Amino acid sequence: MDRLLIVEDEIALAEGLKDNFEFEGFDVLIATDGESGLRMALAEKWDIIILDIMMPKKSGFDVCKELRAQGVQTPVIMLTARTEEVDRVLGLELGADDYVSKPFSTRELIARVKAVLRRSHDKRGKQTAIYDFGKIRVDFEHYIAYDANDQQIDMTFKEFEILKFFMQNKARTVSRDELLDKVWGYEIYPTSRTVDNHIVKLRKKIEEDPRNPRHILTVYGIGYKYIE
Repeated sequence: MDRLLIVEDEIALAEGLKDNFEFEGFDVLIATDGESGLRMALAEKWDIIILDIMMPKKSGFDVCKELRAQGVQTPVIMLTARTEEVDRVLGLELGADDYVSKPFSTRELIARVKAVLRRSHDKRGKQTAIYDFGKIRVDFEHYIAYDANDQQIDMTFKEFEILKFFMQNKARTVSRDELLDKVWGYEIYPTSRTVDNHIVKLRKKIEEDPRNPRHILTVYGIGYKYIE
């Protein structure tokens, strides 16, 4: 049974979602503000988190950022009444896996949760070996990365997934749209800035000289290419 944490300050909405997801076979708990949501997310193991953005005490953005900073890679779907593109981009850059705007169809939200869970389960089951990427080593089974001194380094779930996709497509030029589709699960997305920002962060972690990369190369006008 998949465990779902709903962090939502609209109690009627949260209770309604809880009932619907329990009917679908989920084990569901609710937090009604950002601080309690963060505590619950850190205290127990969850399969997925639905996280409202506009909440008292701590915003969904802050909760997501703190979870990723502490190494929690549980998939997150952000839920909000805000529709501005900058909010969607910021949420994904902080490590969210999907973004649903209110008002929404409960059936659509359930479908998105199941889709994110399928991707998460599939990705965690496919890779078991440790791979070298420039100056770091990556364990895809446990989502752990090590530097040259065998010290664990911080990486987000999306950074792991980008490296995994590069590994599966070595020496092939991949477009930003393809990365968005395969890693984020979107066929169409309004900006490529999300990909570019993640690449900048990855280069700082794997390249000896991030300004003159040897492994993640820019193919101007198209996207990127990974070279061992």
